[in-house]
Amino acid sequence: MQAEQGELAAPSTKIGLWFINLGLVALTFSLMVGVLAAFKYLFPDFLDFLPFYKLRPMHVSLAISWIFLVAIGGIYYYLPNYCKLPLWSPRAARLHFWVFLLTGLAILGAYLMGYFGGREYWEFPPVLALPIFASWILFGVNFYRTLARHQGSWPVYFWMWATGIIFFFFTFAESYLWIFPYFRESIIRELTVQWKSYGALIGSWNMLVYGTAIFVMAKIGGDDRVARSKMAFSLYFLSLVALMFGWAHHAYAVPFAPWVRNLAYIVSMSELLILGKIIWDWRATLKSYQKHNHCQAYRFLFAADIWIFLNLILAIMLSVPAINIFTHGTHITVAHAMGTTIGINSMILLASVFFVIESKFDPDYCASREGRVVAFGSRLANISLFVFLGALLGAGLMEAPVGAQPFYASTEAARPYLMAFAVAGGGLMLGLWMVLLPAIKIIWRGKAG
Repeated sequence: MQAEQGELAAPSTKIGLWFINLGLVALTFSLMVGVLAAFKYLFPDFLDFLPFYKLRPMHVSLAISWIFLVAIGGIYYYLPNYCKLPLWSPRAARLHFWVFLLTGLAILGAYLMGYFGGREYWEFPPVLALPIFASWILFGVNFYRTLARHQGSWPVYFWMWATGIIFFFFTFAESYLWIFPYFRESIIRELTVQWKSYGALIGSWNMLVYGTAIFVMAKIGGDDRVARSKMAFSLYFLSLVALMFGWAHHAYAVPFAPWVRNLAYIVSMSELLILGKIIWDWRATLKSYQKHNHCQAYRFLFAADIWIFLNLILAIMLSVPAINIFTHGTHITVAHAMGTTIGINSMILLASVFFVIESKFDPDYCASREGRVVAFGSRLANISLFVFLGALLGAGLMEAPVGAQPFYASTEAARPYLMAFAVAGGGLMLGLWMVLLPAIKIIWRGKAG
């Protein structure tokens, strides 16, 4: 704790808290919109004024915003407060925040008014990508100019953050190549570039999230060796290869060399395995008081570790060609994506949020009334997530192309599972709201104070 108090005496900026709180708000609304979309899918007459084609992109955009906002907020907060690196330009960071916020509101407004024009993940009008480009340039320049003041070798989380920032910019730009006729007028070229860019995009945010996980582990344990170990740098290089090639095992609709797909499988699974082992080994090194001082952050990292291994089991099964033929394009693929996004990425980011809360605002947060609510909410969320993913797997099995079953029959067979999925989604939303709302309140007080 003495080391942490010394680190917290470093120059501080509240802009990181702005980003973190906006990310928490984005996830809060993403969960609500996602549950509405699930019931709308099952009951098309439900909420006539909000069609499914509007709800789905709103949910996706809010979920992606949650990941980037909290990862970016953590970087903006940790550099001055823990790494003794005051931001090169707090003004640029504030401008970044307002550009992100206003662009996000414009995107949601476009969806509600029925203005589309993009592709998967970025279904908003392409012109709204321009401020996102500009804000990311602000972020990248600020980050690299700040890190230029660092003396000595970089721990792995600096490398991960630096790599994720650069690759996001390139993959985001690549995802808009469809606006040029050369790509848009050829379905093979467009599909190839879109699948490749989105896979690399996920790899770029994984870099930001994994770097955050290792940073939080190093600070909870009071030992930076976890961020300088051979295992940590193995994770970095595997994540880098996965970023560049991991998209291949999702792109079955486009032609490419088989070795690329095989490499993608091996690297993606090795990446998850090593991340899981790093968290598992780190947990064994902690003293009881370290777990107590950051009990909420520790619980979310522990939950992420369990979800890593569960998702790894599913990924190994999906990698078997004879199985993948039947599961690709069904809700089983959705379960894999949701398990990664919610079970791994979101749990890591929640650990980062509560590390900030327990370090800066309330060292006895676990013992408080709000802390007990958060603990109950996290248990409810994880149990609901297990049912949620199980229902998706069941629906996917009903949808698998076995025999000559017509599409309508498979859809009807999957309906009970999708109903369970929607109900479990409601439980997941309530559980996470019990986590998010207290966090929003306490960070808002600290941000405004």
